Amino acid sequence: MGHPVIDRWHEVIKSGDIKALEALLDDEAVFHSPVVFTPQRGRRITTLYLAAAFQVLGGSSFKYLREVIGETDAVLEFQTEIDGITINGIDMIQWNDAGKITDFKVMVRPLQAINKVHEKMGEMLEKYQKAAS
Repeated sequence: MGHPVIDRWHEVIKSGDIKALEALLDDEAVFHSPVVFTPQRGRRITTLYLAAAFQVLGGSSFKYLREVIGETDAVLEFQTEIDGITINGIDMIQWNDAGKITDFKVMVRPLQAINKVHEKMGEMLEKYQKAAS
C-alpha cells in the first residue's frame, strides 16, 4: 500500500496540476536535479523545476516501474522515452510530518539520457523564464 503523500504525488503527475504541486511542497523544499550541481531551494524554484520536468519527461511513455515507500521517504523508479532515447531514473522523495515534500532528488541513467534531459530541461526552463519576464 502507498503513503498519502505518494498518492497525492501520483494525482499531481496524472493531472499536471501546478497548484496541487505547490500545495504538496513545503515552503523550504529542496530540488536536486540530475543535471544541475547546486540544489534548488524553496517552493517556487522547486515548483518551476518539477513543472518543467512534467513537460519534458511526462509524455505518454512515462511510467513508474516500482516504488519503495517508508514512513517519511520513498524511491520511485521511472522510465520514459524522449526522441527515441529510453530514460531510466528514480525520484527520491522525503516529506515532513505535515505531509509536505521537503526534498526531491532525481537521478537519471544512462549518459545519453542525462544529456537528452539536460537539453530538453534547458529549453523548457528558458521558455518558463521568458514567459515570466
